[in-house]
Amino acid sequence: MSPPLLKLGAVLSTMAMISSWMSQTLPSLVGLNTTRITTSDTLTQISPKEGWQVYSSAQDPDGRCICTVVAPEQNLCSRDAKSRQLRQLLEKVQNMSQSIEVLNLRTQRDFQYVLKMETQMKGLKAKFRQIEDDRKTLMTKHFQELKEKMDELLPLIPVLEQYKTDAKLITQFKEEIRNLSTVLTGIQEEIGAYDYEELHQRVVNLETRLRDCMKKLTCGKLMKITGPITVKISGTRFGAWMTDPLASEKNNRVWYMDSYTNNKIVREYKSIADFVSGAESRTYNLPFKWAGTNHVVYNGSLYFNKYQSNIIIKYSFDTGRVLAQRSLEYAGFHNVYPYTWGGFSDIDLMADEIGLWAVYATNQNAGNIVISQLNQDTLEVLKSWSTGYPKRSAGESFMICGTLYVTNSHLTGAKVYYSYSTKTSTYEYTDIPFHNQYFHISMLDYNARDRALYAWNNGHQVLFNVTLFHVIKTEDDT
Repeated sequence: MSPPLLKLGAVLSTMAMISSWMSQTLPSLVGLNTTRITTSDTLTQISPKEGWQVYSSAQDPDGRCICTVVAPEQNLCSRDAKSRQLRQLLEKVQNMSQSIEVLNLRTQRDFQYVLKMETQMKGLKAKFRQIEDDRKTLMTKHFQELKEKMDELLPLIPVLEQYKTDAKLITQFKEEIRNLSTVLTGIQEEIGAYDYEELHQRVVNLETRLRDCMKKLTCGKLMKITGPITVKISGTRFGAWMTDPLASEKNNRVWYMDSYTNNKIVREYKSIADFVSGAESRTYNLPFKWAGTNHVVYNGSLYFNKYQSNIIIKYSFDTGRVLAQRSLEYAGFHNVYPYTWGGFSDIDLMADEIGLWAVYATNQNAGNIVISQLNQDTLEVLKSWSTGYPKRSAGESFMICGTLYVTNSHLTGAKVYYSYSTKTSTYEYTDIPFHNQYFHISMLDYNARDRALYAWNNGHQVLFNVTLFHVIKTEDDT
């Protein structure tokens, strides 16, 4: 065992001895039963949070690094355990030193009182001997009074002897306290007073480097869906709930839109916790009824399909006004090309890492899905892609990094069955299952900030976690 650890062992042993003595001996002494010192020799262990994890790594044919990274929750670094333990020990020693000083003052005061009583007792004892020698000179009554007084004072003699012993012990304890303080100060100097600050800075630097690495990640490809996590049970069988993927980390507002038609009320909650508890912060009365459940909140505005039309509305939550509206040319509406569950789900508005999208079907594309990228300000179609997947055969769909993922059903056994990349204008059939716990999904949208799928599952608001495959960009990539 190294010298610092031996010293620390001595400290703990001495503190335990002091605590035992004070808890067992002092309460039995006269006048000291109101002072108690409690110590604990249990040190709190600090377990670090789970860190960044690299699940796999490899090189592609061009020599570039390929890896799967799972980022941890953001948190603050835990304090260094040894430094924290030492600070706790120093605080305990200081508290004990103060308590011992109080005990010493009381003991000295009572000791002086007992010494005075001892002098009186010796005088009475001498008088008693004199009386014994010449009983005939005093009355029997006076003798009895003195005898009773002596009997009252006799029990103080053991107390006096105990005080003499305890006074010496307290002096020893004071010396031990001084020694403990010196030892602890020496240990702290050996470990270093600024270890925690240095360690914290190193962790902050590492986190910064890892975040810089994350910025180099290309858009991910969907590999797995896990969950769901049930957040709340509310509303009708159909509806939508969402957060803003472009909001700041401190802005966690939730928007809630119950039913797929005949409604204009949007409810806002300041956080997921408020949403769960039902603590509504604000209500918006839209100028138009919406159609379907495939709305999206993006950069502070709500985008929705106006009821019985193929018109898209952009509504600002800040101003409470419609900022833009535009007809989506040739798009089917009012249950012409809905998802398999119906509900006027002809036009699906969504957002991902790239921007704002509309997914729908047209007669010109034989009822198959059309993907259009939209200008978030004007709602103008920037570019469109025609797929070969029938809109009426899709359960739901969502965009991740410019790729559309389509489920084969809204009922039990649903899975991601088809994907279409707008980057390469190619498609592939996939087989990514997920647990449709409540048997009827009427809304499924990806949130790029949370890296999660928001879903409305038969009156249950749930979240699915997604696992994406990333490729790290090199300096040579354009």
